[in-house]
Amino acid sequence: MNLLSLILVFLFSFDSGAALYSADGKASYYADRMHGHRTANGERYDKTQLTAAHATLPFNTFVQVTNVRNGKSVVVRINDRMAHSRHRLIDLSRAAAQQIEVIREGIASVQLQELPDDGQPEMATIVSEIKPTGKK
Repeated sequence: MNLLSLILVFLFSFDSGAALYSADGKASYYADRMHGHRTANGERYDKTQLTAAHATLPFNTFVQVTNVRNGKSVVVRINDRMAHSRHRLIDLSRAAAQQIEVIREGIASVQLQELPDDGQPEMATIVSEIKPTGKK
């Protein structure tokens, strides 16, 4: 079990008392030309950060995105909006798309699971420090 999996098990072991968002759908990722542009919450989009756009989730919500095809997951922070779409559920940053291997296909079937509020800032720091090992 890797560090990220341990963190997620720890976070999901607490009962927040509120129903958390979950959904299945398609994920795509931002084009490189968007790097540096303003996001809907005022930040500049940084393709190296683990962020995403969603139509309705509040800004700074953390969600686990799992690629259904290969089982790889990444935790992203919502910092941008996207239009409601029948075809896409979430747009990932390039870094997030790379971690779950969406780059080659450009779009993938995913499962989203909102993470509880407790400990999210600490988790964001830990997750951003995890570097891919290059191993499959």
